[in-house]
Amino acid sequence: MPDLRPYLDELERFADGQMSESEQEAFELRLEQDEQLSTAYERYERFTADLRWVAGHETLRHRLAGLDKRLDQRQHALQRVQRRRRRQQVRWGVAGGVLLLLLGVGLWLLLRPHAISAEEAWTRYYTPDPGLTEAAAQRVGNPFLREAMQQYRDGHYPAALHSLRRISQNSLGPDTLLYYTGVTLLRQDEATAARPYLLRASRQPGSALAGKAQYQLGMAQWRTGQLPQARTTLQAVAQDPRNPHRLDAKAVLQANVLNDK
Repeated sequence: MPDLRPYLDELERFADGQMSESEQEAFELRLEQDEQLSTAYERYERFTADLRWVAGHETLRHRLAGLDKRLDQRQHALQRVQRRRRRQQVRWGVAGGVLLLLLGVGLWLLLRPHAISAEEAWTRYYTPDPGLTEAAAQRVGNPFLREAMQQYRDGHYPAALHSLRRISQNSLGPDTLLYYTGVTLLRQDEATAARPYLLRASRQPGSALAGKAQYQLGMAQWRTGQLPQARTTLQAVAQDPRNPHRLDAKAVLQANVLNDK
């Protein structure tokens, strides 16, 4: 049990209200942190309480009244400490809530889907035909086709169309001439003119280019604003496991760029 004597002077000054405000706050903080001081103060309180039963002197009654007052002040001080703690907790809670809100708004702004223009969508989702390679064009054995494919690969689409139109229909399979005329027109951004060629190419029986022509037709329909027809055509492409543009068609359909505005 701690000895009261080392603390008696402080306890009496605290009980008598002789401490300054800063001393009082420091002493109250020590009461919360120093177990021996707190125990000594409890003994002091019990001691003074016992005196109430054995002492009837007027001076003692005044001191006891002063002690009661200081006890009330101590209780008020402890309540002030608790209120400060609660206010600090509320401030931290509000700051944390604001931080989470700002973080959520930032993530929403960063991750939200944003509308893209028609041109951006076309650039992102259209897969143009690369054209026949030099070796493949040579194997066909038609000089005008070889010339047209070279011009097509170089991006000279009007010249490529001119070369394609010089090809006799009897010297080249109709599906090849129809398909490459259609894709060249589409690359030249003449989708309306490209549609009939691609439609006929997609319907050529037994043609190896029919699946590719069907995809290019769907894209030409999209380019010219025929959205329901484009969806139907590209759905057929996406459902055909043998079509080389199956995944390209799926990407367009999943992007929801063919929805009516």
